[in-house]
Amino acid sequence: MTIATLDHRFTEFLLESNALKFGDFTLKSGRKSPYFINAGAFDDGKKIAALGAFYAEKISQAIVHNTIPRNIDTVFGPAYKGIPLAVSAAASLYRNYDRDLPYCFNRKEAKDHGADKGNLLGYEPKDGDRVVMVEDVTTSGKSIDETYPKVKAAADVEIKGLIVSLNRMEVGKGGVTTAQKEIEAKYGFPVASIVSMAEVVETLYNHEIDGKVVIDDELKTAIDAYYEQYGARE
Repeated sequence: MTIATLDHRFTEFLLESNALKFGDFTLKSGRKSPYFINAGAFDDGKKIAALGAFYAEKISQAIVHNTIPRNIDTVFGPAYKGIPLAVSAAASLYRNYDRDLPYCFNRKEAKDHGADKGNLLGYEPKDGDRVVMVEDVTTSGKSIDETYPKVKAAADVEIKGLIVSLNRMEVGKGGVTTAQKEIEAKYGFPVASIVSMAEVVETLYNHEIDGKVVIDDELKTAIDAYYEQYGARE
C-alpha cells in the first residue's frame, strides 16, 4: 500500500478545511490570484490540532534532514496568525514526537506594565536560545521583516528556521526569486514549506477528490497564466 506524502496529505487537508479556495481573488499585494489560502478556516479544535500536527511533522522532517538543528529551544509564532500555529505545533511536537518545547509569540503593541510587560508572551527567550518560527503563508516577507527585530530585541537568540504552510512560488519584493529565498538570503536561516503550489497543482490537476476534479484544464490555464506573470523558480 502506498502511503501518501506529506504534501499530498496537506493539500487534501487544505481542501477539506475549506482553507484552499480557487476563483478570482485580490491579494494584499494587489495581484489578482486564481487561488487563496484562508487561515481563518482553521476554526475548531479538530482542524487546528491537525494543522499543528502537519507543522510538527515538517519540523521533524527538517531536523532529520539537518535543515534545522535538533536542539531547538522554542517555537515562535508572529502575531496574529502565527499564534495558534506556535501553540498547536508545540503541542503536537510533544504529543507525537516526545519533544517538549516552549512556545512564544509577539504582541502587535508592547505592554509597558505588569508582570508580562514587553513585546512577547509565553516563554521568555534567553540569550543563545535556538528558535524555529512558524507562519501561515509568506508572500512578500513583510511579516518576518516586522517580527524578526522584535524577537532579536527580546534576547540574543538564534533564528534557526522558518516553517510555512504554503510556498506560493511567486517573486518576492526583489522581483527575481521567491520571497522564501529572499528571506533566506537576507536573514541567513532556512525556510521550508509543508507544500508548494507546484505540488498542490500536481496533486489536484485532473485528479478527483471526493468525486470532483478540483483543478480542471480551464483553472490550470489560469494558474499557469498567473505564474507566467508572477512566478519564480526556487
